[in-house]
Amino acid sequence: MVQVCMERPYAPGSPGAGNEPLHEPPPNPKGGKTLIVDARDPHAYLLPSAALKDAGESDQIFIRPGVYEDKVFMADRPVRLIGAGRDHVQIYSRRGGPLYVQRVPGGIITGITFRYVGSDQHSAMNLLDSVCTVTQCRATEGVLSGVVIYGPEARTTFVDNEICYNRESGIFVFAGAQPRVADNQCFGNHHFGLAVRDPGSHPECVRNVCHANMLSGILLFHHAEALLLGNTCRDNQHWGLVMTPDTHPTPSHEELVSANVFLPNPRGSLVVTEQPLADIGR
Repeated sequence: MVQVCMERPYAPGSPGAGNEPLHEPPPNPKGGKTLIVDARDPHAYLLPSAALKDAGESDQIFIRPGVYEDKVFMADRPVRLIGAGRDHVQIYSRRGGPLYVQRVPGGIITGITFRYVGSDQHSAMNLLDSVCTVTQCRATEGVLSGVVIYGPEARTTFVDNEICYNRESGIFVFAGAQPRVADNQCFGNHHFGLAVRDPGSHPECVRNVCHANMLSGILLFHHAEALLLGNTCRDNQHWGLVMTPDTHPTPSHEELVSANVFLPNPRGSLVVTEQPLADIGR
């Protein structure tokens, strides 16, 4: 079933809010076909997953406005998945996360809201060992973190997205991933706006805004590394940035406050602690 309007209101004035939908697909730079998804059009594909099954490596998929119950899975091939706009295209799933990307070597996913509406532990976006670009999307209502980027080969470019109202953190980078995470809005998440864990994990975190999260804006723990420049962490319930002593941010601890904005937050700008998850019993 397809509906035109979103079921949940999102923050007024947030990136993408109020934008007109994209009415026609953009030119395909790969020169392949454009497969159209529109459940109201008998000549189009009913679901994005159905179009993906027929798409060749040089083809792109364009999703017209609507709400689609589907599970999008891509592995070991490039992808061009283009929605009409994240305020106009919603893909939701109640049986697992709506987006799983594994070992995708290139391409783009844009203009879509991914929403998990089940009760088990799943994220809205799962990006494993992939090198594609995800931009101008939304990830919401994951029972785990909204977006998980993981694996030692993960070099995802995750830019200009909105990650909100997830039951744990907004974006979680772990297991050696090294993505570029820039210009995203992370708000209303139950834990942190952005979290990084594990040796070898080293994202570039640039100009992200983490606000109104129920713990702190950013968390670095368990030997994680990260480049942190120009990020804003404000109006979270705890600190702007939480780190464990074994983490290795760039710039150094002393320069982090001048390279980012970590105020105002009720507990302060930055804390280094051995127990960053004590408040949630972990």
